[in-house]
Amino acid sequence: MSFDRSLKIAPSILSADFANFGEEIRCVEAQGADWIHVDVMDGHFVPNITFGPSTCAAIRPHISTVMDVHLMIAPVDPYIEAFAEAGADVITAHVEAGAHIHRSLQAIRANGAKAGVALNPGTPVSAVAHLLDHADLVCVMTVNPGFGGQSFIPLEGKVAELRAMIGDRPIHIEIDGGVTPLTAPGLVRAGADVLVAGSAVFKGGSVSNSAPYGANINAIRAAVA
Repeated sequence: MSFDRSLKIAPSILSADFANFGEEIRCVEAQGADWIHVDVMDGHFVPNITFGPSTCAAIRPHISTVMDVHLMIAPVDPYIEAFAEAGADVITAHVEAGAHIHRSLQAIRANGAKAGVALNPGTPVSAVAHLLDHADLVCVMTVNPGFGGQSFIPLEGKVAELRAMIGDRPIHIEIDGGVTPLTAPGLVRAGADVLVAGSAVFKGGSVSNSAPYGANINAIRAAVA
């Protein structure tokens, strides 16, 4: 997985048809998705329960791009190895999820995945200032994590601050929450290069009619062009 700052659209399978993940993933990749984003929630760190390592292992053979696994769980360290073994290319842990985020990022890399660190909307970018040499991605949450389909929190200034802090380090800035053709342009101008989109990609389509997935992805790309 080589690094480049070109725009990447990462549809979240949280908005896909849970009964048909494999075909949904193949369809959305065929329609132009760059990464596949997997939102893992534990009902403890966030108020919802979604997927575990077994789901990631089951969908891995259907993913030809990048499996981007976002761990909204606490504690995180006991589960890193399992998600890496399930085939995650990127594993992101929340800076708020425990006292030893350096250890988490080191464990992610030691298990062969790219290391991401996520920030909730109320967490300042200063929280990752001393983590950047251990991270391959910083995820800025633009909703409070736990549910799909929430309203966007405008944090373009936070993204710009983070982009300046990163400098020339090979670190992706990912945005998760409320990404649409309306919100994407300001985020990309501020420095984001990976946009997670759930309902904005999957709305209006299905495995039997996947063209809307492509239209939705292209609408986001066109908005930031």
